[in-house]
Amino acid sequence: MSLPDADRELVTAELGRDPTPAEAALFENLWSEHCAYRSSRPLLGAFESEGEQVVVGPGDDAAVVALPSPDADTAADDDAASDATDGDTYVTLGIESHNHPSYVDPFDGAATGVGGIVRDTMSMGAYPIALTDSLYFGPFDREHSRYLFEGVVEGISHYGNCIGVPTVGGSVAFHEGYEGNPLVNVACLGLTSADRLVTAVAQEPGNKLVLVGNGTGRDGLGGASFASEDLAEDAETEDRPAVQVGDPYAEKRLIEANEAFLDERLLVSARDLGAAGLGGASSELVAKGELGARIDLDAVHQREPNMNALEILLAESQERMCYEVRPGDVDRVREIADRFDLGCSVIGEVTDGNYVCTFAGSGARSASDGPDGDRETVVDVPAEYLADGAPMNDLPRAEPSQPDRDLPTSDLADAFEAVVGTPSTASKRWVYRQYDHEVGTRTAVGPGDDAAVIAVREADVGVALSAGAEPRWTDAAPYEGARAVALENATNLTAKGASPLAAVDCLNGGNPEKPEVYGAFAEAVDGLADMCSQLSVPVVGGNVSLYNDSAAGPIPPTPTLAMIGTTGQYSAPPASVTGEGELLLVGEAGDALGGSEYLAQVGGTDRFPALPDDPTAVLEALADVTTREATLAVHDVSHGGLAVALAELVGADAGVEATVADAPSLFDETPGRAVVETTDADAVVSAFEGLAPVERLGTATGDSTLSLTVGDERIEYDVDEIRELRSVIERELD
Repeated sequence: MSLPDADRELVTAELGRDPTPAEAALFENLWSEHCAYRSSRPLLGAFESEGEQVVVGPGDDAAVVALPSPDADTAADDDAASDATDGDTYVTLGIESHNHPSYVDPFDGAATGVGGIVRDTMSMGAYPIALTDSLYFGPFDREHSRYLFEGVVEGISHYGNCIGVPTVGGSVAFHEGYEGNPLVNVACLGLTSADRLVTAVAQEPGNKLVLVGNGTGRDGLGGASFASEDLAEDAETEDRPAVQVGDPYAEKRLIEANEAFLDERLLVSARDLGAAGLGGASSELVAKGELGARIDLDAVHQREPNMNALEILLAESQERMCYEVRPGDVDRVREIADRFDLGCSVIGEVTDGNYVCTFAGSGARSASDGPDGDRETVVDVPAEYLADGAPMNDLPRAEPSQPDRDLPTSDLADAFEAVVGTPSTASKRWVYRQYDHEVGTRTAVGPGDDAAVIAVREADVGVALSAGAEPRWTDAAPYEGARAVALENATNLTAKGASPLAAVDCLNGGNPEKPEVYGAFAEAVDGLADMCSQLSVPVVGGNVSLYNDSAAGPIPPTPTLAMIGTTGQYSAPPASVTGEGELLLVGEAGDALGGSEYLAQVGGTDRFPALPDDPTAVLEALADVTTREATLAVHDVSHGGLAVALAELVGADAGVEATVADAPSLFDETPGRAVVETTDADAVVSAFEGLAPVERLGTATGDSTLSLTVGDERIEYDVDEIRELRSVIERELD
């Protein structure tokens, strides 16, 4: 860790002296790209984050959104409808990246990413009820990519399963741009209410700062700095000390203790210890309240001997929370922490002055000493300047361009098998079967579908979740590709009958100091913001991860979006046919193949598909159609186009007989479209009249076969052949 000369000059001017070693290290971490968003914050104003449903927007540990209360006609349970709340049931939504740590140590890197986003949820007074994971790796046929993939999935499953929070959805993509730098983006949905809400804003001088959780060790030192630089070739060995080590059983105890604190109204404010450790959490907590603090570093409970001030301040040891507690409630907090076998230290108090940390090294002082005795003041700085004073970067950018159309000719069967059988579009069953996605008894629709649905009985609504991005789209056309990412996630929700409510984003990019990288990243931010605005979906929080660059080159701009919506019912039509209805394709095609899996498999170039002018009305119509009694199945069309959608619709007891105009129509990945199986095709056509075209594709059958006519060619696959094509990940890893 080293504070850059330009930043050191600013800090020296502000303080009127040279910073101490501990101060310099704190500034270096809290002013890093990972914490301060120095390159991305100038772009984030593009997002609209306000709305009637938004209780807490960007800037806190997680966003808080009020759930609408359905009336008796739309409630999932008519008997419970009379008890529906009036908007005082809240969900929290947050997302976090743990990219660099997951490259160095895939198991612990991914596991502690789960732990961090769960604690972000807890710090808002919420109980975690669901997780999603969006994962991006290098080509699947490379041994190192598979090693990272297996380790990351194992880490997520281990941590999530141990703490009893279901992982219900997400995405997995393989792309050569992630060869030297995988991405691990984890989102968490939490549940709270108006009377349990807590924020990370310190309230009152004289209140105590209490550290609860695991002892502080030396793991994760400089993690924020490590996340703000390109990965070096020797990162797997040299940067291992920057990776935290998780203890999910301690996290589970911390979750339950947090609930007990909330039950007894013991918490004034809260902040989890993540990036920059204790120094980051405590200084940001008081800075948000425009206050200060006095921290006794010797009071911090530790699990390693002879730790110095810098280590205590910046270690990112996991499973720790910093609470603001009224003096009269401290003893009760200690009692509850002890009941859950958690460490508890009163480490200082909130003040109306600077952020001050003192340290003696021995942890002891005599009663005759003054307030600080012989202790050394290692930090004495304005909290707001430390937490928010980093200057923003004004970086040059190069505008990306799109290629012209140059489509190759290819054999239809070969192209179909290549697209349906590639790891990015293939079945992800190998991943989600390792997750306990039903723990908590709220999962109504689980992984493997377009979106998950969580039963929130407290408000008599289902909350649908969709998360992910498509790197081929944003690599080909950052702006339009990011717009498509937002539209695809919204389509996933409406395919389960849900109305989009809010979203958080995890904006991943390469080294922003490279104009072409920063230009593509900026375009992706604008595209995501514009489509979310067009859909009236506020982006209420998120995360930025830059410097995802390695010797293999920069990653594609990857704007992961986690979006939630609400529905008045917990069940939804499946994403596989029943064999009893007609098949309709609703929505407008973009008539281009840029960014498609088809071009990745067979070669060639094309512009990115045009997106619909008014997607909101189309999605509203789709959500309405999805909830009708005549609707038997709904599945969105996106990754891999109609080829993958039709293959996924085939089940053990039913198949598909369909006709498509030509190969480009079969592989077009334009989002905002869906295949609907219905017993009332005319009603579906009527629902979309004037909004979007409806194409009659064919029928669902009872023979578990995909029979597909494309132009004057015909291909046919039975369900076993389709499963074999789509099980490439399981075949390689089982």
